[in-house]
Amino acid sequence: MNRSLSEYEPFVGRAILDQLYQLADDLKGMTVVHVNSTKEGGGVAEILFWMVPLMNELGIKASWEVVEGNSEYFNVTKMFHNGLQGNKANFTSAAKKIYEGTNEQNAQRLRPILENADAVFMHDPQPAYLLKLCPERKGRWIWRCHIDASNPHRQIWKYLRSFLSDYDASVFSMPNFAQYLGNPQFIIAPSIDPLSDKNCQISVSDINETYDKFNIDRNRPILTQVSRFDRFKDPIGVIKAFRLVQNFSPAQLILAGGGASDDPEGAAVLEEVKEAAGDDPDIHILMLPSDAHKTINAIQRISTIIIQKSTREGFGLTVTEGLWKGKPVIGGNVGGIILQVKDHHTGFLVNSPEGAAHRIRYLLRHQGRLRMMGEKGREFARDNFLLTRHLREYLTLLLGLKKGFTNRLIAT
Repeated sequence: MNRSLSEYEPFVGRAILDQLYQLADDLKGMTVVHVNSTKEGGGVAEILFWMVPLMNELGIKASWEVVEGNSEYFNVTKMFHNGLQGNKANFTSAAKKIYEGTNEQNAQRLRPILENADAVFMHDPQPAYLLKLCPERKGRWIWRCHIDASNPHRQIWKYLRSFLSDYDASVFSMPNFAQYLGNPQFIIAPSIDPLSDKNCQISVSDINETYDKFNIDRNRPILTQVSRFDRFKDPIGVIKAFRLVQNFSPAQLILAGGGASDDPEGAAVLEEVKEAAGDDPDIHILMLPSDAHKTINAIQRISTIIIQKSTREGFGLTVTEGLWKGKPVIGGNVGGIILQVKDHHTGFLVNSPEGAAHRIRYLLRHQGRLRMMGEKGREFARDNFLLTRHLREYLTLLLGLKKGFTNRLIAT
C-alpha cells in the first residue's frame, strides 16, 4: 500500500491525524512485527495490508511475517479456529505434534526477527506457539485473537491457554470474547480502509460491467452475502431465507466469496452451497479470487440489502463494508455483528432463516426505511470502524507496553 495518512483527512478530519502523530512520537524507532498465517484472504490480511505501512509512516519500524505449513497443519489450525468458536474437537497427540512441529520449522526462519523485535503481534492460534520457541526474546509479545472465543471447546482452550498465558498482553474484539489469561487485555474492534479497492468510490462503468459480467438483472432487488464459504457464515441458511423471500417478492441472491490459504474446508462448503442452490437462475454463486476487491466493491454497491447471517463471527468486516456503502445489513445476532448492526437502526439482527426472510421482506416493502437505515449505517461506520480509530488504539496499546500498566482489563 502506498497511501499516506494525509489522504484520510477528508473522512476523519485533521485533528484525528494530528492525534496519531502525537501518539507515535514516543514510539519512533520501535520495531514491531506482525505474524499471521496468510497474506491474502480474510480480514486479518486485509487489516495488516494497511496497518504495517501506516505504522512505518508514523516512524515505527513495522514488518509482516507469515507462517508456512502444509495441509495437515492448516487442518489442525482450522480445528483450533472452530474449537475456539465452540465446536467439538478431537485434539489428538498427532495433531499436537503437527502443530508444534510446523511452528518449530517456522521458528528456525523467524527466530532472529522475532527475538530482536520490541513488540510482536501474533494473530490468532496459527503462529501462537512461536512464543515457546523464542526463549531469547527481548520485546513484548501480544496475542491478537480475531475469533469469538467466548465459549471455547474445553480441550482446545486448555492446550492453547498453556502458552497463551505467557504473552505480555492479549487483544480481543469484544469484552465478551475475552478469556482470562492472567495478562493485561485490550479490547480493540477491527476496521476498514475507506480508500482500499474494496471500499473506495468506483466508476459507473465498473458498476455496469459488474451487472453484465455476472448476468445480474438491474430491475430487481439484489440481496448479497460476501464471505468465505464457511459453515459458520451459514450460506445454506441464506439460501433458505432467499427461498422464503422469493415466495413474496421478486429478488436475486448473490453469494460471493473465495477461499483463504489457511482454510481447508472452503471447497467442501462451496459444493454444499451449489447443491442447495440447484439450478435456480436467481442465485448467483461467485467464487472470486482473493484479489477481486473492486469486484466485491461493485457487488456491494449494486446490492439492495447486505446479509451476513453468521452463526459465529469474530467481527465481520463485510458488515462494516456494507454499512460504509450505505446499505442496511441483515446480520446474525452473534459476535462482532452486534457491535455494528444496531437493530432497527442500521439493519436487523436475526436468529434464523425465517427471521432473515421476514426482515428482508419488510425492507423491500418500506423503501424509505431502507434508505434511512443505509444513511445511518454509513455514518455509524465512519464514526466507529475506520482504520484511523483502529490505528490509534494499537498505538495506545504499544505505549502502554512501553511505559507499563497495571490494569488487567483495558478497553481502549
